[in-house]
Amino acid sequence: MPRTIEKMFLTPGPHPNGLQAALDGLWSIDQQNGMVYRQSWKDGSVLFSVQTEADRASGITLGGGAVWLASTYNCKILKVHPRTGKTLATYETPGAGVVAWRRGEPGAISTGAHGLEWVRGRMWIATPPAQTVYQVDPSTMRVLRSFPTPGARPHGLAWVDGYLWCADTSMKAIHRLNPRNGKVVEAIEVPAPEVHGMTYYQGALWFCDDKTREVCRIAL
Repeated sequence: MPRTIEKMFLTPGPHPNGLQAALDGLWSIDQQNGMVYRQSWKDGSVLFSVQTEADRASGITLGGGAVWLASTYNCKILKVHPRTGKTLATYETPGAGVVAWRRGEPGAISTGAHGLEWVRGRMWIATPPAQTVYQVDPSTMRVLRSFPTPGARPHGLAWVDGYLWCADTSMKAIHRLNPRNGKVVEAIEVPAPEVHGMTYYQGALWFCDDKTREVCRIAL
């Protein structure tokens, strides 16, 4: 079903690809420059920024005292110090591989995760090559459960009242999923801007478009 999309502000980086809400501001990871930013909810002003070692990252979440990044183009999940940007630990991404729309192309390369979401000591990971959402133990990346995504290009994730929301960039939609089996409970159409990173804050889904740099809000 369609919802009203409010354009709030722009990200400071040229290609924002992941968002994570926190009380101290909106965190983002930029795919082009590898910078993590924290912006004011009020006006988008930059409160903090730090360089990371992520390789064209597409996802970010916060948990266990660390920043977690989906380092997409080297198929890693990085545990990062929230102040220095230093990599504290590196893990393999579940389901990494060549995305469906590039298989068979000359020079097609493997890529990893996009969306990340920390929920009660566990982490959810959306991996486009596998078209799968995984729940993992973040200390080992051991997969606890998994289910297929509604579309071929899953991106941002958000946890709201016991349900997992998953954005699909190609489908131009956001799906509310039953976290036990991945069944679609609800779908929101997002014709434009494109949905890449996504998070939840104070009654709304927030998402970013990596081309326009727009951060938008959809009230639930």
